[in-house]
Amino acid sequence: KAANEDVTMDAGEGEEDPAILMARIEERDRRISELEEQLVGGEQLRRALHNRIQELRGNIRVYVRTRPFLPNDGAARNSSIDILPDGESLTIQGKRGGDGHGFKFDKVFAPSTGQDLVFDEVSEFVQSALDGYHVCLFSYGQTGSGKTHTMQGSGNGAMRGIIPRAVEQILSQAAMMQSQRWTFTIKASFLEIYNEELKDLLVMMNPDGSMKPRDARTATKLSIKRNAEGKSFVDGINMVDIDVEDKINGLTQLEAVIAAAARTRSVATTKMNAQSSRSHSVFMLHLCGYNKESGTVVQGALNLCDLAGSERLDRSGAASDSRRLKETLAINKSLSCLGDVFTSLANGSKHIPFRNSKLTYLLQDCLSGDGKALMFVNLSPTVESSNESLCSLRFAQRVNQVELGKATKHVQYTKGGGSRR
Repeated sequence: KAANEDVTMDAGEGEEDPAILMARIEERDRRISELEEQLVGGEQLRRALHNRIQELRGNIRVYVRTRPFLPNDGAARNSSIDILPDGESLTIQGKRGGDGHGFKFDKVFAPSTGQDLVFDEVSEFVQSALDGYHVCLFSYGQTGSGKTHTMQGSGNGAMRGIIPRAVEQILSQAAMMQSQRWTFTIKASFLEIYNEELKDLLVMMNPDGSMKPRDARTATKLSIKRNAEGKSFVDGINMVDIDVEDKINGLTQLEAVIAAAARTRSVATTKMNAQSSRSHSVFMLHLCGYNKESGTVVQGALNLCDLAGSERLDRSGAASDSRRLKETLAINKSLSCLGDVFTSLANGSKHIPFRNSKLTYLLQDCLSGDGKALMFVNLSPTVESSNESLCSLRFAQRVNQVELGKATKHVQYTKGGGSRR
């Protein structure tokens, strides 16, 4: 009996109170949660410091986005691109297999990443336009890789692209800054570069956003000129006022602008894309803010460029159509000129060939150290497109090494005499 009691006592001593076990589990879960929060906070701090360093260097930031597979990609669903967990690195396999090629950029988006998360990464960049900087975001990649989807998107909901989200953010920020005695005026313009000619995509609109009568729609020849301060502007282009006081009306005006531009832009069907853009399009938002108390005037600009896709004649089928062939040659030539500009910038050349194409001449201010620039590289996941994707990534790697220097903030002070920039 005594032995049995000893055994019972030992067993009882070995058992722990369920309440104590629960407390330990809760403490462990709390500690895990704290460590996860510290990890997220550390990653956010690291990203913030990285972005600050890039800003001080004036580097052109490069983001990479891979689109998901589409129905016309065929039955194969083996992606040539593998995105690593750090969100900044990827590897790509060539058609012949073998060792993959590794790349690292400022940000790499998975195919499942939504439009909202993509814009979150560039929202701070867009904000710089309100602060008085000249900002340029442009999408680069082969035809059919999702450039227009990234920049413009579709509809009014989750599929909206960078352009409508950027305008919405600027309108919201402008409204908030009214309490600090700021007033803003915003004007929008939209053009395309088609076969090295500038074409106004808003030629059918009046400055107030209303449509012109058909018999009054005359296209003015556009040209890139320099003002007294040496800054470029497009002479003869239509500018549409965006309502800053009424955000809903302002967004409605933007929808009308995008719709009018879409009806006018040059697109065509090729073997690689049913709606292939045959031109570079540039959406420009011109911002001017005035503070009544300090007399401060800021003048910012946001340039959002949807570049026509680079393409190979044998894959696109453009060689069999003289018109498509001319378009393709013009597209590839201007993209080659853009590459020459980046190469010259990276090498620190004294002469930068901005005037070799209308595209680079138009973007000269943003790419010459005066503004901030960010490039989106859009990729197709298919193995058939791996060679084009690899070329795009190598081009992006060169661009990411370009240091433009610290951007210029365009600010003037109308009180107290003089101005400061």
